[in-house]
This record gives sequence, C-alpha cells and structure tokens, in this order.
Amino acid sequence: MTRIAFPLAVCCWIILWVYWFLSARNQKAAKEREPGSERMRQILPMAACCILLFEPFMGFGWLGWRFVTKRPDVEFAGLLVTAMGVAFAIWARAHLGANWSGAVSIRTGHELIRTGPYRRIRHPIYTGMLFATVGTALVVGQLRGLLTVAICFAAFSLKASKEERWLAKEFGDAFESHARHTGMFLPRFSRTLAER
Repeated sequence: MTRIAFPLAVCCWIILWVYWFLSARNQKAAKEREPGSERMRQILPMAACCILLFEPFMGFGWLGWRFVTKRPDVEFAGLLVTAMGVAFAIWARAHLGANWSGAVSIRTGHELIRTGPYRRIRHPIYTGMLFATVGTALVVGQLRGLLTVAICFAAFSLKASKEERWLAKEFGDAFESHARHTGMFLPRFSRTLAER
C-alpha cells in the first residue's frame, strides 16, 4: 500500500477537478460577484495547499516530520477518507447544480438549496474537500499535511462566512431559518435530535 496510496489519493483529487471543470460549464449568469482582488484571497491559500500537499519536495525541514507512523493501515484509512471526501464533495456539487460558482456570487435566478446534503449542512462541498484533505494528509503523514488542513479550514471558513452574508442579504428570513437548522461544515446533531 505504501507505494500506491499517494498516487491513488492524487487520482481521487484528479477525478474531483475533472468533474469540477466539466460541470462548471453549466452555471447561471452572475447577478452579483465579488471583485477579482477578493477572489485572489481564496485562490492563493488553495494554491499553497496544493503545493504543500502534493509536491514531494515540500517535505523538507520540520514540514517533513512525521505525525503518524508510515504504516499500510494508516495509509489505507487516509485513502478511504480521501475517496469518501471527494465523493461527498461531488455529490454536493451535483446537487447545487447551476447555482454553483467558484467565486462568491449571487446568480440570476439563484435558488436556496435545502435538499440532499444541504438539508443538514450549509457548505457540504467544503466539508467533502476538508475530509479529503485530512485523508490525503494521513497518506502523506508529514506535518505539511496538517499545515495544509489548517490553511484549508481557515480559507473555507472565511469564504463560507462571506457566502453566508451574501445569502442572508439575498434570501433574508429563508436563509436565517436554514442557518438555524444546519451546521456550517457538519450537521447540527443536537438540534436534529431535539426536534424528533
């Protein structure tokens, strides 16, 4: 497993990016979109994450220190989490449909999606990508993987917060109601159980 876990994890990410590229052709027109300078604040951290996680030469100095033992079972678990995260992100992206945008924006005819993974989580695409990043970090097993997870979490949290401000402005009470019943990246189990 040691020799094939990383290439298989990379294949999972390639599947995600190919799907992203193909499905990006089907988007509603933007009614309002963040400026390019603000978009760069999201792109640069994600580019840094890709370099940290996927470039072997980044395993130098303390970045190369191992936080897990190099064992086939750990790598297999990481590969499984990567694949499940990618599958979840693809499912969420497919469910969002033409409302999706890489940049923070409001689309013409924008719909507030509250079904599928959006029934319990407001940002399931980020959830899937975070899980996939955690999985790949386990496969890599070096501190650079943990640093990547931290950067991704911070970047997605900032972007999700901004998206929520825009959605609250666009959808008002409907979004506020949705936010009360869902978690940002994970379901609100306590609220869900209390409602039963």
